[in-house]
Amino acid sequence: MHTSPLTHLALTLALTLALLAGACTPGSDAVTAVSTVSTIPDDTTSPGAPAVTDASPTPARTEIATFGAGCFWCVEAVLEQVDGIHDVSSGYMGGHTENPTYKQICNGDTGHAEVVQVSFDPDTLSYAAVLDWFWRLHDPTTLNRQGGDVGTQYRSAIFVHSDDQRRVAEASKAAADASGAFSSRIVTEITDASTYYPAEEYHQDYYRANKSQGYCRMVIAPKLGKLGLDP
Repeated sequence: MHTSPLTHLALTLALTLALLAGACTPGSDAVTAVSTVSTIPDDTTSPGAPAVTDASPTPARTEIATFGAGCFWCVEAVLEQVDGIHDVSSGYMGGHTENPTYKQICNGDTGHAEVVQVSFDPDTLSYAAVLDWFWRLHDPTTLNRQGGDVGTQYRSAIFVHSDDQRRVAEASKAAADASGAFSSRIVTEITDASTYYPAEEYHQDYYRANKSQGYCRMVIAPKLGKLGLDP
């Protein structure tokens, strides 16, 4: 069918108006794009960062402590319940390989210990008090071993972040040794903190995410109960 130029122009205008109207219809691609742009976080939020759900104020001061006390799943599960500790991360420290993997750690090839790094409020919980939990949650008298976990990666270790932490750690170790709480001499090493490598994501909050797993039920849950914490 042939149309006159005027008729063709009218049809073109009608089609254009229809398309514009459709672009503003809820559920269209155009609306979706606008909605997506409006939810992009500002530059202060890193890509993929979780939404902040805890409105509690950030403590005025925080201090970092790093410990090796056997399997980091166990240590993390305990310290996450301690008042004054605000964050617990599982990772690796004390070795000679950059960016070690869990497989390398388990093979004992890198020299790293499985550690937890905690952020705590020293106005609420002193470093000495954190160390008290450290002595209670593992056996510091067994060299490179915690229960069935054997290897240098499971060594008992305090990695100090300052001269003051070293002083407190050495005094705490001497007091624990003299307390009679342990039948053998404490073998915990006290060394300067080195590069901390966070463990793979599936290790973080492992107990909370895997309470029905055999190791969690047979090892971690009884440890929590023995320490008077929630299994």
